[in-house]
Amino acid sequence: MVEYSDAAAATAFRRLVHHLQQRTDAQNVDLMGLAGFCRNCLGDWLTEASEGALSKEQGREAVYGMPYAEWKATHQGSVSPEQLAKMEASVSRNRELGL
Repeated sequence: MVEYSDAAAATAFRRLVHHLQQRTDAQNVDLMGLAGFCRNCLGDWLTEASEGALSKEQGREAVYGMPYAEWKATHQGSVSPEQLAKMEASVSRNRELGL
């Protein structure tokens, strides 16, 4: 396994967050269906990594660049049955992998 510094990981994380903030067309349901994680996951992981310094809402706001409710009202589209099915299969795969 390749080793990398915490600084490199933090820089890559910030770039990913910035990318997702700009690509509001990439819906969470699609991210979940393809990769098994979404913006909410990243926000929750950031909250966990902060060891209590950030609330769940603050972690998600850091990822969304605004309160989650505002992002949802502004950018979240409708979800098709196909998108939901793909997301549910991906979540099941996460469970199988212990993620």
